[in-house]
Amino acid sequence: MLTIAKWSVEDYHKMIETGILNDRPVELLEGTIIEMSPEGPLHRKKCDTVAEYLREKLKGYAKVYEAHPVTLSNSEPEPDIAIVRLPVSLYDTRHPYPEDIYWLIEISDTTLTKDLEEKRLIYAKAGIREYWVIEVEKKQLRVFKDLAKYNYQQEQIYTKVEISPLAFPEIKLLVKNLVE
Repeated sequence: MLTIAKWSVEDYHKMIETGILNDRPVELLEGTIIEMSPEGPLHRKKCDTVAEYLREKLKGYAKVYEAHPVTLSNSEPEPDIAIVRLPVSLYDTRHPYPEDIYWLIEISDTTLTKDLEEKRLIYAKAGIREYWVIEVEKKQLRVFKDLAKYNYQQEQIYTKVEISPLAFPEIKLLVKNLVE
């Protein structure tokens, strides 16, 4: 029988500090160190465009991070975009924790199954109230919310409307600016 050794977030940080993981694009998911998919030009462009739009709309409300770690109980993923609470000085000595995170976004061009299944469950288990997946190929936004029993109870797909995140119902975001 095969037994897989799981790593804690603390173990993972020690590996990073000692340089063991230097030059390796990895993230910790459910105690397992996973190689991240290489980022293609379209993914980078879409991530940059969405982050710029969100920074404009959320100025003074939240910090928008691109491809930086967030620390969960047994995972340290690097979501494409994390919208976290201010002030940014909170993150001088640590990455954002679940209670700091308003919502997370993954841009899916080659990682759709992983984003819709594995990452969705990891984020739900961590208590992230809202999770968005931008499907590059279909030009649509999937929004997961209504968290209960370690899963999202509601999934909605948008293409052209205006939406508001749970954390900021007064802010209107044009879905076309996120998906096109």
